[in-house]
Amino acid sequence: MDTPTIRPPAVAGAFYADRPERLSRGVESLLDQAAGAGLGPVRALIAPHAGYRYSGPIAASAFRQLQEANGSASVAAPPTVYLLGPAHYVAVERVALSPADAFETPLGLVTQNRAAIDALLARGPGYQLDALAHQPEHSLEVELPFLQVALGDFELAAMLCGQPDPAQTAADLAEQLRPGDLVVVSSDLSHYHPYETAQRLDRAFLAAVTAGDLAAAAQGEACGLPAILILMHLARLQGWTPHLLDYRNSGDTSGDKSRVVGYGAVAYVG
Repeated sequence: MDTPTIRPPAVAGAFYADRPERLSRGVESLLDQAAGAGLGPVRALIAPHAGYRYSGPIAASAFRQLQEANGSASVAAPPTVYLLGPAHYVAVERVALSPADAFETPLGLVTQNRAAIDALLARGPGYQLDALAHQPEHSLEVELPFLQVALGDFELAAMLCGQPDPAQTAADLAEQLRPGDLVVVSSDLSHYHPYETAQRLDRAFLAAVTAGDLAAAAQGEACGLPAILILMHLARLQGWTPHLLDYRNSGDTSGDKSRVVGYGAVAYVG
């Protein structure tokens, strides 16, 4: 029998707590403080991926909806979470999939859905296995403890996005999603502008996202923009409706308003 390959945590102890008890308490506290929106079953989320000190409350605004609507649902099989985000450290051409059998956090292992990964690979050269791109990457990892606490049992399809074809990737996902599966996009918004400038840029971008205006959103500033555009195309195909849950920036959460990073939380239902 082959030994399972595990992608170990890269930023535990830096972006979030590395002790299981402290991490679970911290995530539960953030979720408890976030407001429920009563949206019903959630199909997709956009959540930020900075250190929890900076973006944790905004991320919790997204995952609270998942906890509220999906956490107690009875399903025949664990859902697959298609987790999309940017590659910050290793250049990715289109979509880099992880060959790991599971991702590890201090809260335990998250198994990858190998059938889902293989099905994407079979769709052509837009998808490639790339362990090196995933190894140091924080954008997907920081969402996992929130998913582990809010959702419980699930499988993962980890997808790092370079410059894929958003419409084609969305069409591929639309054909592959099963009832109960989820799409989570990990993205921060504008980077290192003064507070007021960031507010203007981010609110205009989020207005385009929630209006489904792909042309306007494509001109926006977000490190996970390709993944957001994929989700917007997918929402059109699936008839999902976006709801803005929270917008803040690091000036609100850390106090320094001279050079801030924007954070938004959006939930899609349908």
